[in-house]
Amino acid sequence: MTGYGEAQGEADGVSYAVEVKTVNNRYFKTIIKLPELATFLEEDIDKLLRKNISRGTTNYVLRLKDTSASVLFDIDERALQTIAEKLSRAGSSTGINGTIDIGNLLALPGIIQPAMPDKERAGQIRKLALEISQEALDKLKQMRATEGDYLEADINKCCTIIEKDLEQIRGRSDIVIKEYADKLKKRVNELLAHAELKIDEGILAREVAIFAERSDISEEVARLDSHLQQFAQCCRGSDQAGRRLDFISQEMLREANTIASKASDTETTRYVVNIKCQIDRIKEQVQNIE
Repeated sequence: MTGYGEAQGEADGVSYAVEVKTVNNRYFKTIIKLPELATFLEEDIDKLLRKNISRGTTNYVLRLKDTSASVLFDIDERALQTIAEKLSRAGSSTGINGTIDIGNLLALPGIIQPAMPDKERAGQIRKLALEISQEALDKLKQMRATEGDYLEADINKCCTIIEKDLEQIRGRSDIVIKEYADKLKKRVNELLAHAELKIDEGILAREVAIFAERSDISEEVARLDSHLQQFAQCCRGSDQAGRRLDFISQEMLREANTIASKASDTETTRYVVNIKCQIDRIKEQVQNIE
């Protein structure tokens, strides 16, 4: 389920900004981006995300900005001095004169490094970062809950349409067999009219019985109706029902396909096509449900 939450805070001259975004995914996946100063928080952040979210791809970003006079990085002065001396010697030996730009030297890899906090400082950063992260997650969950209400209404609408079409299919079962019997009897009578022969009612009844057995969809209709009831109960049940709803919708589609393969009536086929369209929509929507 998609969602977005953000929160900010400041303490001890350091401002914190957290952004959390989620997008659809059948499973739970985290993408955590932390500044080098706070890489020690990755495990804590991952646990916090898993505690609040159970499904979807979660993108987490933490930004730190020092607003005090202190800095959040160290300069490797020894390495900087070594590089400057080597450049000076190289210039003397080659006869190339020039000035050394300190700005260019600072851009070299390894010269500027993040200032690793001490134990007390790390504890302060952890405490405030987790508090702000929870605030952002609360906003994200509120947004997801609002979207969930719309999803529930849309899924319930699809289920209602399926129930109505399924009732129409159930009502046509006996009519289809009777129409087949009448059509078969009429066709046979037409073929035998010129030969002045009379149809054997026993043979006709046996053919109709075979057709009725082959096209019997009562079990599939009953199972599809049962899946609909389970689906509704799951929607009203506990949290983290997304995977269960996904499985039930797959079973619903399986029964609809079986009904379509058995149905020899164009009217029934039309209802089945409509049912499959609604199930496909449900399958898309349940990917958004946690």
